Amino acid sequence: MRNLKSYRIVLLAIFLLCLTSIAVVAEQSRLDLILERGSILIGTTGDYKPFSYLNPETNQFEGHDIDAAMKLGEALGVEVQFVQTTWKTLVDGILQGQYDVAMCGITRNLTRQKQVGLTNPYIKVGKSPLIRKADQERFKTLEDIDQPGVKIGVNPGGTNEKFVQANIKQADILVIEKNLDIPDKIAAGEVDVMITDNVEAMLVAGENPVLYAVDPQNTFTHDDFGYMLPRDDFAFLNWLNLWVHQMQEKGEFEQLQKKWIAK
Repeated sequence: MRNLKSYRIVLLAIFLLCLTSIAVVAEQSRLDLILERGSILIGTTGDYKPFSYLNPETNQFEGHDIDAAMKLGEALGVEVQFVQTTWKTLVDGILQGQYDVAMCGITRNLTRQKQVGLTNPYIKVGKSPLIRKADQERFKTLEDIDQPGVKIGVNPGGTNEKFVQANIKQADILVIEKNLDIPDKIAAGEVDVMITDNVEAMLVAGENPVLYAVDPQNTFTHDDFGYMLPRDDFAFLNWLNLWVHQMQEKGEFEQLQKKWIAK
């Protein structure tokens, strides 16, 4: 009887030791891992001007969030390494540990936050149509756009596609793999409309006189962007939120917006 009791005590001790070990591992923040590694892995799509763009001439990422990532690395005291991803695989990359943070103009929404963490916002945006300038009298409202025969181009996996799928019932929806290809297809007449964030619509229209951003100050939605990270890592989230706050207080985001957006 005494041996059985001793055996149970030993089993209980082993069980508690295992729980303690699991808790210690679980409590290790990604923040600590980044500092130990000496580098931070930034997931970015490279296809969304002016936030993340892979310049084919230099083969380097550039844009608002690329510069922000460099400032993030500087604040952490670590090197910055970029990992290219897609809108389809953006969340999976965080879940699978392919990168520590995703930075590329990511809309904060409740669907994403079921799976991943999102920082406090750093810029406000909203969905807005990009069309040909010649069609500015034709497409003034969402009702004008949602008509039979109108072709709407969307990049799969992001909030642009979700908005279109939820709100377009009659127009034709064309899924185009590369986000950067859609404006060119509008200019060429292959697509009539792209619904995207007003920041991108204004930038692209400013670069191509054939294109036109429809009323970008009065958007279909009212959204904001944040940076994506693992969901339950509160130590890392708190650090990133303070960094975002300090970037705002110091006017760093304002300077990035002047450089990349208000041109």
